Amino acid sequence: MTTFDTLIKETKEIGHVAAVSGTIVLVDGLPGASCDEMIVFETGQTGLVRSLGEETVSVIVFSRDPLKVGTRVARTGKEMMLSVGDDLIGAVINALGKRYTNATGTHAAGDGKPIFTDPPGISVRRKITRQMDTGIALIDSLVPIGFGQRELIIGDRKTGKTQILLSVLETQAKAGTICIYAAIGKRKGEVKLIEAFLKERGILEHAIIVFASSFASPGEIFIAPYTAMMIAEYCNGLGRDVLLILDDLTTHARYYRELSLLSKQFPGRDSYPGDIFHIHAKLLERAGNFLCGKGEAAITALPVAETIGSDMTGYIQTNLMSMTDGHIFCDSDLFFRGIRPAVNPFLSVTRVGRQTQTPLGRDISGSVVKMLSGYEKALGFVRFGADVSEELKKTLATGEALWQVFSQGTGDIIPKPLQYGLIARAYSGQWEKTTKETMIKAYHTKADVRKKIETAVGESKTLEELIGKTKVKS
Repeated sequence: MTTFDTLIKETKEIGHVAAVSGTIVLVDGLPGASCDEMIVFETGQTGLVRSLGEETVSVIVFSRDPLKVGTRVARTGKEMMLSVGDDLIGAVINALGKRYTNATGTHAAGDGKPIFTDPPGISVRRKITRQMDTGIALIDSLVPIGFGQRELIIGDRKTGKTQILLSVLETQAKAGTICIYAAIGKRKGEVKLIEAFLKERGILEHAIIVFASSFASPGEIFIAPYTAMMIAEYCNGLGRDVLLILDDLTTHARYYRELSLLSKQFPGRDSYPGDIFHIHAKLLERAGNFLCGKGEAAITALPVAETIGSDMTGYIQTNLMSMTDGHIFCDSDLFFRGIRPAVNPFLSVTRVGRQTQTPLGRDISGSVVKMLSGYEKALGFVRFGADVSEELKKTLATGEALWQVFSQGTGDIIPKPLQYGLIARAYSGQWEKTTKETMIKAYHTKADVRKKIETAVGESKTLEELIGKTKVKS
């Protein structure tokens, strides 16, 4: 590894810490420094040049250990880079590349792949045409996600956002997709639970966890999503589809605000700096569906945003909604009613996901949303004691059956053909309390039943046609 004295000889510049403000330091004596360049302190700590002044440079320090004024500083002459390789798969690493699960992993400055890069141009991008199965019936049917899409997961704390993400991760890991989970500013206990879930399901060998602890320095938390995106780009370059989960970007924005205020950057709305939109946009623009060799490979990004009181009009929340291809809203009211997952299909949006659906999928999506809307209105009539007609009874029964279809716990994965089969049965008027469990068990244990459902789904172009093919003859 290059020593501190060797770096001084190579760059012929030696700086000194002129001022310290938390994890932001001002360094003088580095006239050749550039933004995003890695620098090294004589104490062994590392930092990242954030901005350039007339006499000093502002540096983010990747450590909470205090620095003293006068500490010597050396440039590396290189932008921030981390070493990557196939050995990262199955590992838990921090934002600097150091492994938690294997102490031999180290941070490699100046060797590997840069964490800050420009988004790929339009010439290497391809139209999103493949649907990404999540294993969650409500999302696959009503808010479909395509490979290469950027879909925001938004909602209050404790409304099931992590459970949705873990179900999606499990479905895609079992399908061979490389899954990267960026835990930004999380507690160690929370990440341990995620790692335990992946081990229990036998999918850790298809996943990478990038963990920036809430006890880490704000600088390390700031670069965590960029490190995760860099690893995703490396895997994507190998021709692999990648699922990238960024949990969560509202926490990331708060830590970036802290760094900006310590740097005495002029505050804007809610004290966030003026470049907060750019910080997230340049990250998410690196996701997409890309040309890779003679085929395609996608980076599908699922950023997470936390709301307060189900208010989606917050500054960071609306920023993220404007730069993504839709959002899935986890409704606290549905959560407290016991509905899992607590996804509100009326307030959730997918802007490119529908173009990946089959004609059957699009017909099911439109029909189910219309039915659920009618079901909510019918519940209002019943509460006021209105007379219940036969048509209203049918709407109530079908709506109740659909919500039973969409009710899933963490890790309860339902294949898409079975999802469509269950929805068709809910419409058929033959739904009973045990129908869902019976059909799921038969699908997984009886090859003839599975073949019949998959054939019916494959041959049908409308929901009405599928109902006719799957209806049990009396």
